[in-house]
Amino acid sequence: MLKRLIIVVMVCTLCVTFGTVNAKAGDKNLIIATATTGGTYYPVGVAIGTLASIKLAKSDKITATAINSAGSGENVQMLKNKECDLAILQALFGLNAYNGAGPYKGKAYKDFRAVTMLWENVEHFALLSKYVKTGDVSDLHNLDEKFSIGKRGSGTEGSGRTLFAALGMDPEKELNLEYLAYTPSAQAMMDNRIVGANIPAGPPVAAITMLYAQLGANKVKVLDFTDKQLSTIEKNYPIWTRKVIPAGTYPGQEKDIRTIAQPNFLACRADLPDEVVYKLTKTIYENLPFLHNIHKATKAMSLDRATTGLPAPLHPGAEKYYREVGAIK
Repeated sequence: MLKRLIIVVMVCTLCVTFGTVNAKAGDKNLIIATATTGGTYYPVGVAIGTLASIKLAKSDKITATAINSAGSGENVQMLKNKECDLAILQALFGLNAYNGAGPYKGKAYKDFRAVTMLWENVEHFALLSKYVKTGDVSDLHNLDEKFSIGKRGSGTEGSGRTLFAALGMDPEKELNLEYLAYTPSAQAMMDNRIVGANIPAGPPVAAITMLYAQLGANKVKVLDFTDKQLSTIEKNYPIWTRKVIPAGTYPGQEKDIRTIAQPNFLACRADLPDEVVYKLTKTIYENLPFLHNIHKATKAMSLDRATTGLPAPLHPGAEKYYREVGAIK
């Protein structure tokens, strides 16, 4: 059964890769904006799209297709431009966009709604071991070497800059910035073209797995965040919390990684029909094992936490489902 599910998702992935040039967002032919292919957003978005299409195409004429993007920053703009119907977003971007803060200061965007919390976006600041001194993110202070902060305009870049600023670091002065997606970042580290990269995603992250497998755990390290560093970040951005990546998550990883994480959530256009969002939400939560089989990060999903920490109001369709099942009163 698992093999069959994986085959279905692989077929859907091929369709996404080669068949979305003329795709248009619509009330029932849904477009899901994700991120680059080396992280967690993309495979989970493909899985959600595949699940929705399998379960709802015949009975309700609802289909969903995932597309890759630069991540949360571009996804907010795509929702605004109605170039997509749904998008996976970092809580930081959803919060800033809805409240008109950070890069959205003076230009709040409120025409989107939350569907469900998904999983935690776990910070992976990877660094070649020969540049590691303390083993925590202070090793990036005044590093003055090539470091990938993520694709321009991506959620990766945005969250990375936010964290650096919270810790009193200026990446423009202290790092030689490159703007690469996850897999290209890992490849550039393996080729010694850069020394580190910002790769936040739900573990296990494919790009980080590749680094540990190809370089060996003795030649690369995902940096820790100390309790003091987390406390400093929390003062301005309470969305980040402690996250421990257990030993053995990545090839040869012998010790826990004490990092931090913020939530990711599924957002949608505010004007999507209630019944469409209701059926999509219901389909997701009645078929969680499908998503669990595609990516381990989705094992964090449950009705108990579906509405926890959402940075925007629930869509009425999603709210209807949660009330039916008692997830909210």
